[in-house]
Amino acid sequence: MAVRLDELPVPVIAAPMAGGPSTPELAAAVSGAGGLGFLAAGYRGAEDTFEQVRRVRELTDRPFGVNLFVPAEPGDPAAVAAYRERLRPEAERHGVSLPESVAPDRDDWEAKIAGLLAGPVPVPVVSYTFGLPSAEEARALRAAGSFQIGTVTTPQEARRAEAVGMDALCVQGPEAGGHRGTHRAADRPGELPLLELLAAVRAVTGLPLIAAGGLSDGPAVAGALRAGAVAVQLGTALLRADEAGTSAVHRAALTEFDATTVTRAFTGRPARALRNDFTDRFGPYAPAAYPDVHYLTQPLRAAAAGRGDAQGMHLWAGTGHRAARGGPAARLVTELWERGGGGGGPPPPSR
Repeated sequence: MAVRLDELPVPVIAAPMAGGPSTPELAAAVSGAGGLGFLAAGYRGAEDTFEQVRRVRELTDRPFGVNLFVPAEPGDPAAVAAYRERLRPEAERHGVSLPESVAPDRDDWEAKIAGLLAGPVPVPVVSYTFGLPSAEEARALRAAGSFQIGTVTTPQEARRAEAVGMDALCVQGPEAGGHRGTHRAADRPGELPLLELLAAVRAVTGLPLIAAGGLSDGPAVAGALRAGAVAVQLGTALLRADEAGTSAVHRAALTEFDATTVTRAFTGRPARALRNDFTDRFGPYAPAAYPDVHYLTQPLRAAAAGRGDAQGMHLWAGTGHRAARGGPAARLVTELWERGGGGGGPPPPSR
């Protein structure tokens, strides 16, 4: 099924949110409302990813996407070891053990690419975070029938994405919740606000642009579309949707916490999260080492989640988190679009 972003009945894309919030039900609901739903393949094996693909196809016949994490180079072992020692008293306090070493992890990249190429029906849209596929991989997926989107945070990344063969770009501003999509873990994320970043990226490429970051209400959506985006991507705005897999603690914290911060404390990559005790205590010391730090802190985060402790959890959230509302995802997407000046008719029915 050919995809054109400028022909979406509702130009709203559900951000792929790895670690639980993105579900087949959420992807299908957004696609069924006329937007574009996404599955998050990050932290999932290939088999689990394609099981979710099958589930989305059972729920809707509308286009949807799958997002892949591009493998990263291992971090500095000495820096990771030093961070482990800083975290060790915290682990002992809560009765958990930290891994003494972290094995190299490519997030099942090769198997996911092979699965995307082997399917009798192509996944309509494939997007990438933390980098780009090789030109050869991009050509193969294009030949298989998948529309491809590269996540970029700077004009330089946009140039590289176009050169590799992306069909569109997701331009992620600093207001976005969760991981910044920088192409290297050690890169310092830019601070140019989303609308200015859109203009800077538009100056170097003619590819269709998707605006992402802090878009929590109708005026923000309308502003991004006026600034030249063909669609907007919503993540934090859907964290409280009925179909999202967001934990109860995370849902409550979105309305209870006031501030967000960009931190490497949980994963070694810069990510915007609700500011809590963990980000304050450990953020200044976390090395630029992903996914090493992700696996290092995993036992601590799991223990905090188990005891319902929002002060020890990674609570990804964009700057507009307090505007996130509950309810069916289709209604949330449609209302945001209509409040931004769009709409005019009912969305197409979903299966």
